[in-house]
Amino acid sequence: MVFICNPSSLHIPIALEAAKAGCHLFIEKPLSHSLAGIAELRTIVQDQGLIAMVAYQMRFHPCLKLVKSLLEDGRIGRVLSADAQIGSFMPGWHAYEDYRMGYAARSDLGGGAVLTQIHEIDFLGWFFGAPVRVFALGGHLSTLQINVEDVAESLLECHVDGRLVPVRLHQDYLQRPSTRNLRIVGDKGKIDMDLERLSVTVFDEDGNVSLFEEFQELERNQLFLEELKHFLGCVERGKKPLISIEDGASSLATALAIKQSMANGETVLL
Repeated sequence: MVFICNPSSLHIPIALEAAKAGCHLFIEKPLSHSLAGIAELRTIVQDQGLIAMVAYQMRFHPCLKLVKSLLEDGRIGRVLSADAQIGSFMPGWHAYEDYRMGYAARSDLGGGAVLTQIHEIDFLGWFFGAPVRVFALGGHLSTLQINVEDVAESLLECHVDGRLVPVRLHQDYLQRPSTRNLRIVGDKGKIDMDLERLSVTVFDEDGNVSLFEEFQELERNQLFLEELKHFLGCVERGKKPLISIEDGASSLATALAIKQSMANGETVLL
C-alpha cells in the first residue's frame, strides 16, 4: 500500500503509478486540485480490485457521526436548510513554518480555502447528497501574502428525498478565534453542531433542548488513528472504504465548481 500525503496538486501522478503497480491507496484530501486523471485512476482501482480511500478523517468525528444518525432517524423531521461555517487564521496554523510557503497558500500546489477546508464540503455531501448547482462569491480579500482565495461564501442546491434543501457554506483563512459549526433546520426542530466546543445540541419544535452531547475527552489524533484502522481493515478484508475514490471525486467536483463560480460570477451546474 502507498500513503499519498504530498501537496494536493501532486496526488494523482503518484496515485496512478502506485495503482499501476498494484498498490492499495490512502490519499490525503483533497483527492486533487483538478479532475484530470481521476477517471483513469478509478478505472485502474476497479480493474485491479484495489482498496483506495480518501483521507477525510472528520467522517470519524463523534459529533459528525451523531449528527448523521440524528438525520437518519428523522429527529428534526424534514430538513429545510443548513448553514456551515469554518474559519481560522492561517498564519497561526503552523508556528514552525512561513505560512506563505505552505501548500495551503499556493495556487501551484492546490491551495486556497475552498480545497484546504474541503472537509465541510465532504460532510455536507455525506449528510445531504452532492449539490446539483452552486453559486459562490469570494477570493483573496485580505492582506495575507498568498495567491489563493482566503474567503469563500457558497450557496449549494441540494436535494433530500426529492426536495430542495439550500445549504450555505462559509470558508475563510482569517478568523480569530477559530469558528467551526453547522446548523441544520428541520420542520420539527434543529441541530446545532459546534466543532470548536465539541458539542451537538438538538432543539425540539417548541425550541426546547431535547439532546445535548459533548465530547470534551476527544483527542484530535484519535480521528487519524480511527481512519487508519478503518483503511487497514478494509485492505485486510477486501472491503470498500467509507470514503472511496468516487466520494473524493464528488467533493472535489463541488469544490472546483465553487472556485469556478467565484471566478466567473455565474451559477455552476454539476
